[in-house]
Amino acid sequence: MSAHTETSEPPLITGTQSFHSVSQRISEVTEARIQGTPKLWWVLMVISLLALANLGASIAYLFWEGVGIWGVQNPVGWGWAIVNFVFWVGIGHAGTLISAVLFLLRQRWRTSINRFAEAMTIFAVICAGMFPGIHVGRPWVAWWMAPYPNQMGIWPNFRSPLLWDMFAVGTYFTVSLLFWYTGMIPDLATMRDRAKNKIRKVSLGVMALGFRGSGKQWQNYEKAYLILAGISTPLVLSVHSVVSFDFAVSLVPGWHTTIFPPYFVAGAIFSGFAMVMTLAVVARTVYKMEDFITMKHLENMNKIILLTGTMVGYAYGCEFFISWYSGNDYERFAFVNRATGDYAWAYWTMISCNVIFPQIFWFRKMRRSILVMFVLSITVNIGMWFERFVIIVTTLANDFMPSAWDYFTPTFFDFSILIGSFGLFLTLFLLFLRFLPMVAIAEIKGVLPQADPHFYEEKH
Repeated sequence: MSAHTETSEPPLITGTQSFHSVSQRISEVTEARIQGTPKLWWVLMVISLLALANLGASIAYLFWEGVGIWGVQNPVGWGWAIVNFVFWVGIGHAGTLISAVLFLLRQRWRTSINRFAEAMTIFAVICAGMFPGIHVGRPWVAWWMAPYPNQMGIWPNFRSPLLWDMFAVGTYFTVSLLFWYTGMIPDLATMRDRAKNKIRKVSLGVMALGFRGSGKQWQNYEKAYLILAGISTPLVLSVHSVVSFDFAVSLVPGWHTTIFPPYFVAGAIFSGFAMVMTLAVVARTVYKMEDFITMKHLENMNKIILLTGTMVGYAYGCEFFISWYSGNDYERFAFVNRATGDYAWAYWTMISCNVIFPQIFWFRKMRRSILVMFVLSITVNIGMWFERFVIIVTTLANDFMPSAWDYFTPTFFDFSILIGSFGLFLTLFLLFLRFLPMVAIAEIKGVLPQADPHFYEEKH
């Protein structure tokens, strides 16, 4: 008896799907004419383009006037730009985790969600990479952060953590892009073989790198995919650890702690999975993909959100214990002040969104409610943004010298660039949904009952 009849687990793909219907259903989204694009897609695209235009105008004004248009001041020299940077880098972690780590662990349920999770990683890192460049105050010399030799005697400061970010985020983006593209090659070949338009056929043929589906090509493809998955896995853990070093190498109370690397990684996976959940529900609704992105996929992601949310809550508790156990008055004050001081509203928003609300996923009915998981995924990302805000702003606003304390107040341009970054992200994601296969066609076919070698023996 085959494995799919022995288990009582729900199927990963619902409906009466075949190899042909899978190719047909996923490819027709990219092949549809403009008139065939869902209205909800157009609504979301208009909103995202307006936000993107706002981002362009805000950055242009920032370049003209300088960073004084933001709320940054002494002592809060790191404002929302760095908050947004750390937030977007975190968002990008779930894509690689779903793709690489779950692939190495042979988790078959990843197949329907890994493609747009990988795409989300690329777009989130693009959004993140924008902020260090505009934050330095002199954007025309932002390239000084890049570690390359030159003849002008202008070298980056190799002792600066920003240089480490350049290495870490640059490597992460490159490997994630290669991993995403390599996984798409068989699907691009499928779309090429279905193409009627000559230009489309040639362009997809170039992108598919001559893939024809021979046994040798499949062998080489699977080997390359496995190697890239192996390279990507340590990056999931290392990249956000390096980002946390921006803070941990300082002597500022609240930052100078060894818990930051695992704490940041857990938070990144937490927020990343929440964003994947948001996008999965949107993609599922817009393109009627309920047969491929099933309740089982969504429920499994909700379980991971519950797990990582609990880990994040544990990290919050550890921070307070470490500050108390250290015997350092400055350290103790930093954490007590977070919970009871001027920014207590931000701290308790963070605790509510990240620790308290996800506990609702202990209940199966809540884990399987589309409305609940969609609202909670947005809530989690609001909470994770506030976590970055609490770490950066509250720590800088009240440091060693009370005479230097000040309250950070964001300006209109802080809000506009934050909203604009979501516009950039959503625009890229919607274009991906429309023009590239949002679900991995080749991998989906591998989890169909027909892929079992004994399927036809049992049927007949």
